[in-house]
Amino acid sequence: MAPTSARTEVRGLVLAALMAAVTGALAYVAIPLPFTQVPISGQNLGVMLAGLLLGPWWGGFSILLYVMLVALGVPIGAKGHAGLGVLAGPTGGYLIGFIVGAFITGWFARGKPVLWRYILGCIAGGALAAYIPGAWWLARVHHLTATQAIVQGVLPFVPGDLIKAVLAGMIALGIERAYPLAGVRSGTDRRNL
Repeated sequence: MAPTSARTEVRGLVLAALMAAVTGALAYVAIPLPFTQVPISGQNLGVMLAGLLLGPWWGGFSILLYVMLVALGVPIGAKGHAGLGVLAGPTGGYLIGFIVGAFITGWFARGKPVLWRYILGCIAGGALAAYIPGAWWLARVHHLTATQAIVQGVLPFVPGDLIKAVLAGMIALGIERAYPLAGVRSGTDRRNL
């Protein structure tokens, strides 16, 4: 392994751990809603930023690390919740969707940094990729119909997630211009993990 690739590996690991920590910190920004057990949370803003800044593989790895830490009992889930019960509970599907979502967001972020592509990636990965397994799992846990799951687990979050997508795109674009992460973000080869 060449020194530059070893340096990239270490840099990727450090940045992935940092984004897992940022996602955990954003999870504390949680607003409960009276009609659902799914709170409005800052978690998916962390997912969006992880994908945009680190690319598909490192971004996905960072959120996998975050979900593993939550499952192991580190209190960094929404509202400080942690443990395997969180994954088995009503919001577990969203957490699994976040891993795929960071990958999808990172896939959109490849190439030259462009705001519209960043925003589109955030909507596809940071929101839609979490909604599908999230609403499905919410329906299973609470025995809801598909319509009820969408009303409780998707629709209330769309406006805020669109705002988060724009915000994440602007933040990532500013960070990318000030401190290019292309050496980590451009890696699409699985071996870069």
